[in-house]
Amino acid sequence: MENEIKEIAAKWNAAGDFSGVLSVTGPDGVIYQEASGYRNRAEALPNRPDTAFAIASGTKLFTALSVCKLIDCGYISLNDRICDLISHDLKSINKKITVFHLLTHTSGVGDYIDEETAPDSSGILMLYEHRPVHKWEPLSYYLPMFCELPQKFEPGERYGYSNAGYILLGLVVEGVAGQAYRQYVDENVFFPLALSHTGFYRMNSLPGNTAYGYVYNEERKEYETNVLYMPVIGGSDGGAFTCAADIAKVWQAIFANRIFSADMVRQFSTPHAAISETEYCGLGVFVRREGGRLAYCSVGGDIGADYFSAYFPRPKIVASALGNTQKNTFPLFERFFDIMG
Repeated sequence: MENEIKEIAAKWNAAGDFSGVLSVTGPDGVIYQEASGYRNRAEALPNRPDTAFAIASGTKLFTALSVCKLIDCGYISLNDRICDLISHDLKSINKKITVFHLLTHTSGVGDYIDEETAPDSSGILMLYEHRPVHKWEPLSYYLPMFCELPQKFEPGERYGYSNAGYILLGLVVEGVAGQAYRQYVDENVFFPLALSHTGFYRMNSLPGNTAYGYVYNEERKEYETNVLYMPVIGGSDGGAFTCAADIAKVWQAIFANRIFSADMVRQFSTPHAAISETEYCGLGVFVRREGGRLAYCSVGGDIGADYFSAYFPRPKIVASALGNTQKNTFPLFERFFDIMG
C-alpha cells in the first residue's frame, strides 16, 4: 500500500500546478510528504511541510469537536433546541432546530451564503460589497445576514449544507461555555493537543511560515493575495489555519478517545444524514462508505484556499492536502479512497 500511496502522490505533484502540502501519515510516521509552490510569491518564499494554510470550511470540524465535547461533559444534549441556548434574538429562525440538526446539516435554516444554489464565490463577493471584510469578527455580526431568511426545509427533512448553521453552533458554544468561541476552541481543542501551528489568525497579521492565499486576476494577468476576499478572522463556519502535522494529530486524537469519550466518538462518526448513496454526514464529520471501504473527511474550499483531510480507519492513515490556490484536490482523495478505504 505504501508504494501505491507514494506513486499516487508523486504523480499528483509531478503535474506541477499544485501549491501547498500533500501529507500522508500512518501509525509508524510519515509515509509521504511534499511541499510545492510558494507561501509568499512576492518574496519567493516556498511552502514547507510545516507551513500553515487556511482550511476554509475545514474549520467546521473544530466547531463540531467543541460542541461534542460540551455534550460529552453533560452541559448540553443533541436534542436541545438552539433557541434555549443562544441569548441573541434569532428572529424568524425555526424554534424546532436542535443541536443535532445543526451538526448534521439538517436544520434547513436560511443561509447567508447558500452553497446549494451558489456553489461559486459570487454570493460571498456580493456580500462583501455591503459588509466590509474587516468587520467580520464577532459571530453576532453574521446573524442579520440570515436570521430573517425563510426556512429552506423543515428541520430533519433532509441534508442541506449550511454555513449559517455552524455560525449558530459557534454561538451555542459561546452561550454555554460563557466565553468567546475562538477562545473556547483554543483552550479545549488546540492547546490540549499541543497543536504547534493551528489557530484563528488575522488575515492582516499572519504569523511566520503561514501561506498567503492566492487568486489569479484575469484582468491584470497576475496572482494577488486573498486578503480582500476573506473575513479578517475566521469564524465557526470557516477560516482557521492549520498545518499537515497538526491536522493528523487531531484525527489521531479523535479516534484514540483523547478529545471525548468512546461513546461520543461513536455518535460523532455515525452516518446520521445521507448526502448521496455513498456519502453521509456524522456529527460534523463527513463519512464516505462504499463497498466495505470507509473514510472520515474534513473538506474546505474558498478564494485562495483548497483543503481536504481524511482518516482511513482500516490502515489508521491520515491523508491531507492543504493548498493556497483554488486547485481542486478532491480527486486526489478519491484515488486514496480506492486503495486505503
